[in-house]
Amino acid sequence: MSQHSTLQRGLNTRHIRFLALGSAIGTGLFYGSATAISMAGPSVILAYIVAGIAIYIVMRALGEMAVKNPVSGSFSHYATQYIGPFAGFTTGWTYVFEMIIVALADVTAFGIYMGFWYPDVPRWIWILSLIMFLGAINLIHVKVFGELEFWLSIVKVTAIVAMILGGLGLMFYGFQADNSGFTTGIQNLWIHEGFMPNGIAGLVACLSVVVFAFGGIEIIGITAGESKDPKTSIPKAINAVPVRILLFYVLTIFVLMSIFPWNQIGSQGSPFVQIFENLGIGSAATILNIVVITAAVSAINSDVFGAGRMLYGMADKGQAPQVFQKLSRNGVPWMTVVVMAGVLLIGVLLNYLIPENVFLIIASIATFATVWVWLMILLSQIAMRRKLSTAEIKALDFPVIGWPYAPAFAIGFMLFILVMMGYFPDSRPAIYVGISWLILLWIAYSIWVKPKQNTVLVDHSLPQNIGMER
Repeated sequence: MSQHSTLQRGLNTRHIRFLALGSAIGTGLFYGSATAISMAGPSVILAYIVAGIAIYIVMRALGEMAVKNPVSGSFSHYATQYIGPFAGFTTGWTYVFEMIIVALADVTAFGIYMGFWYPDVPRWIWILSLIMFLGAINLIHVKVFGELEFWLSIVKVTAIVAMILGGLGLMFYGFQADNSGFTTGIQNLWIHEGFMPNGIAGLVACLSVVVFAFGGIEIIGITAGESKDPKTSIPKAINAVPVRILLFYVLTIFVLMSIFPWNQIGSQGSPFVQIFENLGIGSAATILNIVVITAAVSAINSDVFGAGRMLYGMADKGQAPQVFQKLSRNGVPWMTVVVMAGVLLIGVLLNYLIPENVFLIIASIATFATVWVWLMILLSQIAMRRKLSTAEIKALDFPVIGWPYAPAFAIGFMLFILVMMGYFPDSRPAIYVGISWLILLWIAYSIWVKPKQNTVLVDHSLPQNIGMER
């Protein structure tokens, strides 16, 4: 059976918008923002804006292809179709790798958040419990999954908006915390060693952490195979990306650093919780901890969904084991959920062995995978354009903005991030891991995938097979 007749189109526009939010607004914002702020100071705002522009261009490139051809597996399929089978193979498996790594970072952060209430309970116990719970959730019908993700995302979106409004209120009334020695206000952006305290180097160094924060937003393309009306829902979801970036990242970080001096924002737990704790609002810290836990659960949920659907789409093309095509009665690729839950158990082991260093190590590796996937999306869109006639290009329902300059800028930005990751010692190991990963994929493709595809091509070239359905 084809992928269109097996996966059920149970996701509507509302589900898709919030599924993307669930994946993109999670650990990178609530926990990773502390690391980015410590690197760049207030100038981290510029990093979020520039990276946000590049990511929006990536999403428009993906949207152009997804609206034209909405399939499960999305950008892996496009890379295969427009660049070549090996490009599709590396794109799909690197995305799965990205989702696994990001989910590992999220489960790590979840353990840290739970330590806010239960500091004496080992972190790995919370993580194991969460994996079991989410494994069950992801076996539900896709419509129920979409609905659950919608409400999980509503919680954190509401909390972010409330924090922004509350923060602006504190700034407007010039609130000063008892015994804190500082006053809230926009002046906090420059009175503590300047707007760019660590210079251009600090701003550049934080870009990899900022990019990690945006990782997962490309799941919009993955939903195309299960969207009821992809030609309407996908453009609406993608066009909302700039507003999300400005509201949920730029404005949030701006308020964060205006309420509290940037150089006092540590990386012990979420900076959001830390700020309200230091302002003496104990109940707010508890509420925000609930929110960041919800955000982590939501993000992991989205990661498991995205990786599973990608594996399903790749299995349909012989680029992943056929077992990933097995569906439950509710149309859910259950084997991918089981495998993802099993892989996440690595997070339990990592948090048991090296609990203090897990997040930064995982985040830098995830950034490489994220940037590679975005780069392949951009190259696939350019390759598609070159294969279309002028009339076909004019007929595109959702063309990329600023062609060809915008995609060129985005490609340049992605390459710059990879070069900078190799330049800075802290992120350099991620480049080594990334290169090793691509070499492993090339070996796996040469041994298991390429011979089978060559056999299929030979079979299709025989006269008796002409006209037969693949």
